[in-house]
Amino acid sequence: MGAAQNDRPPGDHADVPGGPVLAFEGVSKVFPDGTHALEEVSFSVSRGEFVTLVGPSGCGKSTLLRIASDLDGATGGSVQVDRDRIGYIFQDATLMPWRTVLGNVELLGELHGHSRTERRRLARAAIDTVGLDGFEGHYPKALSGGMRMRASIARTLTLNPPVFLFDEPFGALDEITRERLNEETISLFMREQFAALFITHSIYEAVYLSTRVLVMSPRPGRIVASFDIPFEYPRAPELRYEAAFAELTGAVSAALRGSFGHD
Repeated sequence: MGAAQNDRPPGDHADVPGGPVLAFEGVSKVFPDGTHALEEVSFSVSRGEFVTLVGPSGCGKSTLLRIASDLDGATGGSVQVDRDRIGYIFQDATLMPWRTVLGNVELLGELHGHSRTERRRLARAAIDTVGLDGFEGHYPKALSGGMRMRASIARTLTLNPPVFLFDEPFGALDEITRERLNEETISLFMREQFAALFITHSIYEAVYLSTRVLVMSPRPGRIVASFDIPFEYPRAPELRYEAAFAELTGAVSAALRGSFGHD
């Protein structure tokens, strides 16, 4: 089984029933120093879609996530999303070193005013979901990098967000841990059916995880290519070594290389 690049305009996608829960419409960003980071970016993500952005460093991928979460503002266009229920997974696990795993995972429940009983129930369920049961009393310094990232994901799960933003969360991990977390992310996505917007510099990771991969141009970032990923979930690790997978990663790579000549 293979896949061809879509004939429809880059970034344009027919939404699954229920409509998008995250939509960028003509989003542009110019920073106060004059840096033109984004130019007319438009695409949407619905529940049950896992969309990944790939592009050269500095093309505005992380800026899009910051705009979606209201950590930064756009200078043009608009974003439609319920910002009260966004799950944001950063490049670093951002755990509080003086709190245990359980204390860190309970944090968002505290901030949202949940009772101690409720936030503890939600935290323990999330910890179990990410496979950290038994480590509730450990502090971040006693955890591996992969375990810290699992704790970060568990913390976000307590809000049951319809939208997850992943800002290259596995980039600093070793290859084996990264592949394991890729598989666990797929399992979580299949279970929760959230809308995912993921950033990575790894084309292999993008194709393995996603239902759709969008390629961005160098700054100012624009969507220059869109690929639907045809592989069914769950995806076996061996998929990475199949000819169809290699063909598709090669096509995404060619589009990325071609983006450097995009006008």
